[in-house]
Amino acid sequence: MNDYQYSRFDNNDNIAIKRKLSVRNKVLRNTYFLLAISLIPTVLGATFGIVSGLNYGMLSNPGLSAIIFFIGSFSLMFSIEKNKNNSFGVLFLLLFTFFMGIMLSRLLGIIIGMHNGSQIISLAFGGTAAVFGFMNIIASTIKRDLSNVEKFMSIGSIVLLFAIVANMFIQMSSLTLTICMLSIVIFSSFMLIDIHRIINNGETNYISATLALYLDIYNVFSNLLVILGLFNNNRD
Repeated sequence: MNDYQYSRFDNNDNIAIKRKLSVRNKVLRNTYFLLAISLIPTVLGATFGIVSGLNYGMLSNPGLSAIIFFIGSFSLMFSIEKNKNNSFGVLFLLLFTFFMGIMLSRLLGIIIGMHNGSQIISLAFGGTAAVFGFMNIIASTIKRDLSNVEKFMSIGSIVLLFAIVANMFIQMSSLTLTICMLSIVIFSSFMLIDIHRIINNGETNYISATLALYLDIYNVFSNLLVILGLFNNNRD
């Protein structure tokens, strides 16, 4: 009787573990697939921004551009989270990535205007891919809880936001470089936390997971572009 009870409990545990692994693998698979798809609207948005000349219009009026960015991005992120359990969540996510591509065209237009702009973009893309791959490896092997790291990085992101606002008025290249380096550290850490959360079944919605990872990758890539662009200008 006892052997039967133990066997039944073991079977229940095995079933629970298998279900947990199944959910994790499904969220990971869907997240990475949707993340890859989301890069297409980003490229299309960036291309549209450059070809249409919207990037120059945004650069000539940075105040209005910042307002549009915050209103547009937060409105779309709210819509994504509100519809994360239905197909409209995917639609809003793709619309969001297209919008972010348009916003990115401001920076890409400047980089493309440099004599080795395509090389800088390739380096930034390669660097971002390397960071993403490295964080995947760490997230797959690390076992400890990362909630304390997340709290620390959240505080760091708030401080970073104040530094970004201050630099809008100061316009110091050294402060810009510092902000970009800190941004890469912070959003690389968030990337690790987000991947780790998916692996450990802390995130079971692939739309929310994709949004989080997309923002991490977007920020790492854009800040790498700024750093490489600054070094290129100093060298020239």
